[in-house]
Amino acid sequence: MKYLHFILLVLAVLLLCCCTRNADKRAMDKKSITAPGSPVMIDDTTVKGLRVYYPQFSRIDLVCETMPSKQDTNVVFCAEAAFTHELLDEFAHSNIDGDHVSGGKRYQGAKCHDNSGAFAWFSDTTWEFVHGEYSELLDSVAAAGGMGFGQAIIIYDGESIRPLWRDGVNQYRALCEKDGQLCIVDSRNKVEYEQFVKMLEDFAPRYALYMDMGAGWNHSWWRDSKGKVHEIHPIADKSRYCTNWITFYK
Repeated sequence: MKYLHFILLVLAVLLLCCCTRNADKRAMDKKSITAPGSPVMIDDTTVKGLRVYYPQFSRIDLVCETMPSKQDTNVVFCAEAAFTHELLDEFAHSNIDGDHVSGGKRYQGAKCHDNSGAFAWFSDTTWEFVHGEYSELLDSVAAAGGMGFGQAIIIYDGESIRPLWRDGVNQYRALCEKDGQLCIVDSRNKVEYEQFVKMLEDFAPRYALYMDMGAGWNHSWWRDSKGKVHEIHPIADKSRYCTNWITFYK
């Protein structure tokens, strides 16, 4: 009888270890819904209510006028970046809110009071977020052959920018730097802007810059390790008015 108890105890310990390993594996699978080596890693559980996309890229550009083609296998992620000023049937750089740099060339955009900062990538391995005036930043990034655009700063150097600049319920998005990595952070569901900012504060990026959203402007996509394209939001009627996309290339 003593040996039987010992055997049962051993079996119980083995079963507990097996269950723990399986639970850990399920937790890992839930955290990242992409395969290892994917050009875009997705974190689904860091903060409740957010989905985080980490593009694995070699360069970034601000593509203007025409959305990057899904047939271009070098593109791993793209999404609308700066605001579009008016709903125009013809493209003009002057219809993008704020001066911007695309393909290493600086363009004059429309005046935008909501642009409280900017993001720029310097055509190497460096990028920069700015709070406040960003004209000198755009000059520097254009000289380096990079890209840059203005938008509304949400978090700068770990501190939230107050007061909140907008309100309303929507699925919101921000370009962030978290632990030295660039990422795009989406709210899973429609939320109040203040709630989105609170979730970002819990996520605790060093920088967060607003990205244009709303039906049409939220149309975006990413590519998996097999080359398959996944749409984040479907194309809509107003998508034809979109003017610019931050684009990550493998």
